[in-house]
Amino acid sequence: MARSEPAGAGDQRDLRGELASLRKRLEEAEGYLGLERLRERQAELELEVSRPDLWDDPDVARRVTSEFSSVNDDITMLEDLGAKLSDAEELHQLIIDESDDSFMGELTDSVDDLTKRLSDLELRSLFSGEYDERDAIAEVHAGTGGTDAQDWCEMLLRMYLRWAERRGFAYEVDETTEGQEAGLLSATFIVKGRFAYGLLSAERGVHRLVRMSPFDSQHRRQTSFASVDVIPFLEDAGTEIAIDDKDLRIDTYRSSGAGGQHVNKTDSAVRLTHLPTGIVVSCQNERSQHQNKARAMQILAAKLAEVQRAERRSELDSLSGPKADVAWGSQIRSYVMAPYQMVKDLRTEYETGNVDAVLDGDIDAFIEAELRRRRPVGD
Repeated sequence: MARSEPAGAGDQRDLRGELASLRKRLEEAEGYLGLERLRERQAELELEVSRPDLWDDPDVARRVTSEFSSVNDDITMLEDLGAKLSDAEELHQLIIDESDDSFMGELTDSVDDLTKRLSDLELRSLFSGEYDERDAIAEVHAGTGGTDAQDWCEMLLRMYLRWAERRGFAYEVDETTEGQEAGLLSATFIVKGRFAYGLLSAERGVHRLVRMSPFDSQHRRQTSFASVDVIPFLEDAGTEIAIDDKDLRIDTYRSSGAGGQHVNKTDSAVRLTHLPTGIVVSCQNERSQHQNKARAMQILAAKLAEVQRAERRSELDSLSGPKADVAWGSQIRSYVMAPYQMVKDLRTEYETGNVDAVLDGDIDAFIEAELRRRRPVGD
């Protein structure tokens, strides 16, 4: 006997229309991702990776194998979506032909899954930057608000690390500077995964927290600020950026915070100051001074590469005006925990009342809204 509940759900949802919409969206995705071009490129790269002398030049080999992996992933993803959508369409036709809605639950689950996966895929159309596919170096800095701001800085660090975990990205915290009483003055971390930079770049700016202060003896409402900066992490930036040793001041110090038995026992942490630009990079995550210096040099090279890109964009940058202070009137997003619960992005007007979920890393909706806002009109 046919199950009435799935049949009712199917009748209400117009699954035929949903499947037709999914088919159209998939065809559009195959277009903007260039499925045929990807297949041609896959054939070319297969020849490249099979060359016996490929690894004679490790830098070239890494670029080729990385592109080959990305191309294969895109093709597999599109083909898998196509196969699952075809299965759903056939199942829908079977239900109609046999007048048997016993598979309606399975079909609605399949349509829901396809809808989510296509929505995730459609984010790709919002990426147009040269480095959007790359890993990201992110920094959080406490701003106005004293101890509360330093605590807020640490809360933001946790939020982004939880976000990275949710997306299956790897991450490493390379440096933290502890606050005077609690929290952090700053932290530097790297998120590794395809499109990590493209996604996290939407978070760049000042973030404002309003709550009843746990550090105020009268438990009064406190407003505090922290800033987020993001640049692409280019592991090979050192081959493009020449860093003269005489332009560096190198300081070593003892690592602080959690990190294993080696922490606080040797001067393994490294701080690099690039004298011509004033850029300072610290690293304390690795187990030796040599490893920390190598990682700090990578981060410094990536920052100097970003400076060069910014100089090339100087005409556009001048239109945006000076960088805002990390204080009132400069925030991109407000997180309100008292007297009501709300997180609202001031650029996109997107908001939610589930503050706890956001602070636990559920920020994809905010990121997508900002990526869509940035997209040039007419695209």
